[in-house]
Amino acid sequence: MKLNLTKPLIVFDLETTGLDMVKDRIIQISYIKVTPDGKEKRANTLVNPEKPIPEVVQQLTGITNEMVEHQPTFKQIAAKLAEEFRGCDFAGYNSNHFDIPLLAEEFLRAGIDFDFSKAYLVDAMTIFKKMESRNLAAAYKFFCGRKMEDDFEAHRADQDTEATYKVLMAELDMYSPERQEEPERVLANDIKTLAEFSKSSNNVDFAGRIVWDTLKDANGKPITDKEGKEQKVEVFNFGKHKGETVASVLRYDPGYYSWILAGDFTYNTKQVLTRIRLRESQK
Repeated sequence: MKLNLTKPLIVFDLETTGLDMVKDRIIQISYIKVTPDGKEKRANTLVNPEKPIPEVVQQLTGITNEMVEHQPTFKQIAAKLAEEFRGCDFAGYNSNHFDIPLLAEEFLRAGIDFDFSKAYLVDAMTIFKKMESRNLAAAYKFFCGRKMEDDFEAHRADQDTEATYKVLMAELDMYSPERQEEPERVLANDIKTLAEFSKSSNNVDFAGRIVWDTLKDANGKPITDKEGKEQKVEVFNFGKHKGETVASVLRYDPGYYSWILAGDFTYNTKQVLTRIRLRESQK
């Protein structure tokens, strides 16, 4: 099975100091860049997080403070990564929920506004959960017919990246028209379709502080476009303005914008809010 690509695809995985998108940092990034002609480029880099790696993470990943002490910081490699990733789509395992949001944060902390909204984001875990509901090890066993621990070293980004790539390819093979009799069990070999299938939330920002909601008229009836599709609008998903449209809050409570920018929110949330504010100010 060969991926049907119209532009390069970055299959990647991160190891980090923890799961907090605001406070935690990348300690390893690994990726496979697959081009439309089928060529594959692999890269694997340890990263100095500029903070101690918790003992539990060291035990889990095998990456110690000594191993990253003399490695480059993310800021030092950010520009090169951004250039390598520009114009690409992305795929990972649980990447839409964690790896993409954290990578976006790291880019913004490095002063690089990398716009993931222009890329298709394929999450092999979401595909797997919707089809079979298992973790990566079980996915590898199910799709590849082997135990992951026999082929890979667990909890290392480069190993998990290789396994994820193999799982994604096997998913496309298993759910191809040639192997599935039921149309709803068929996955198109198309990155846009896979990205749409990978979506599992209505988040506008990665942290889910702002979400998409259906635009409704004064009678509470959904407003549709010329093609009959329901129109969507950004609404706050937390705090005193939860459920209210972002545009309306920015108009009648402009101080809320300043409060969020000064608060302990992710850079991505602040970035998304700023983009909405700039858009509304130009109307």
